Amino acid sequence: MVHNKKGKMELKTYEFGNPEADIILIQPVDEHDLKAIEKETLAIATYTDKPFRLVAIEINSWNEDLSPWKAPAVFGNEGFGDGASKTLGEVLKLCADKSKTYYIGGYSLAGLFALWAVYQTDVFSGVAAASPSMWFPDFIDYMKNHENHVDKVYLSLGKKEEKTRSPIMSSVGNKIKEAHDILTKKGIESTLEWNEGNHFMDMDIRTAKAFAWVMGNNNS
Repeated sequence: MVHNKKGKMELKTYEFGNPEADIILIQPVDEHDLKAIEKETLAIATYTDKPFRLVAIEINSWNEDLSPWKAPAVFGNEGFGDGASKTLGEVLKLCADKSKTYYIGGYSLAGLFALWAVYQTDVFSGVAAASPSMWFPDFIDYMKNHENHVDKVYLSLGKKEEKTRSPIMSSVGNKIKEAHDILTKKGIESTLEWNEGNHFMDMDIRTAKAFAWVMGNNNS
């Protein structure tokens, strides 16, 4: 995502998969994600036989553009902004064709953004949140007090992700279980998958599994 000379957001997107597909997958990505996005696309195709088009949206200011509200830094000095609303406004411009079915998803903070997004709009049919940043301050309370607009939510986490010295991030295991419980009690079809390894293991494969699950017709 870049800003033009007038300060307005402009999305930089990359497309993969079947350009004629009726299913559109929307995924915010960073530079690291982009290096593995083709592998992710191929992996999705092994998990489902449904045709799809994946639209990857490059995010340059990760902590600013994907955060729903401001929060203090967890590592280093970079805190979190409140740019998610602006980002979502631009994302929705990519979803103008009402004949298509849209799913939103992502990894880490992008997964949290995707989950937050479906509380703001009914454009998406499901959310694929792979290892989302559920430790983000006050997000669980937000889920308790608001209603989302999808029928299917995929959540996952690495088994070692909560094993960290950071008191905030070590809460991620309990919070993702609480999130899954909140969704289930509200009658939303949801799953919580535990993956081997830490937060940085098999990110492309985890995201692929997430998208395939919300799309349905899982071949794995």
